Amino acid sequence: MLKQGDIFLMVLHLKKILLLRKWENLYFLPKKKLLINTINAHSYNIAQKDTLFAKALIEGAILLADGFSIVIAKKWLNKENVEHITGVDLFTYEMEELNQKGGLCFFLGSNENVLSFIKQHATIDYPNIQVVTYSPPYKSEFTEEENSAMIQAINNANPDLLWIGMTAPKQEKWAYIHYNELNVDCHIGTIGAVFDFYAGTIKRAPLWWQNHGLEWLYRLIKEPRRMWRRYIIGNMVFILYMCKEKVL
Repeated sequence: MLKQGDIFLMVLHLKKILLLRKWENLYFLPKKKLLINTINAHSYNIAQKDTLFAKALIEGAILLADGFSIVIAKKWLNKENVEHITGVDLFTYEMEELNQKGGLCFFLGSNENVLSFIKQHATIDYPNIQVVTYSPPYKSEFTEEENSAMIQAINNANPDLLWIGMTAPKQEKWAYIHYNELNVDCHIGTIGAVFDFYAGTIKRAPLWWQNHGLEWLYRLIKEPRRMWRRYIIGNMVFILYMCKEKVL
């Protein structure tokens, strides 16, 4: 793992990363076991200091541009047009697709309070989906027994859709490390804050803010003490990385 101060050492290069280019391409994803991750400026910055996280992002089947910063940077770095596809977009699409045919959806992550709200809302919004939830211990690292219990719960449920919401980079690394132990034949999405957005425990930015690429600013205004480092310092670090990528 790289030292935090070594911001000019890079293990992840945005202009070399393959992203899903268009929203409608979600329709054509194969209906089999796929690991789907998202990337924004914050997760890009983390990946520069966490080689396992970078590997998890790069080696997943699908990577979505969850942040407008990624969309803009891709255009600037190599004139590539990719659409802004958030974790919420992915969640809504996948849930609507599953609801049409019926099936089981497994939510791994968050706490019992959030999961109970998710279950309540899903019962109304997606009546043809059976929801199973699992709240792992709130800690930075799980024991072997805790990992085994989560894997067993997922495999026993045999879901048609699996959501993992433990925040980045924890969720991506967990899914990557245990991917081969998950005996499922479905899409696996690492969607973090979407759990809270859908539960209603955290309010998402109004559409105007979202459509103008200012969702980050809305969150900063709402939670300045928690978000200032991510968005004020983090955005500047991201710009430095992009400048370096441009000249490489």
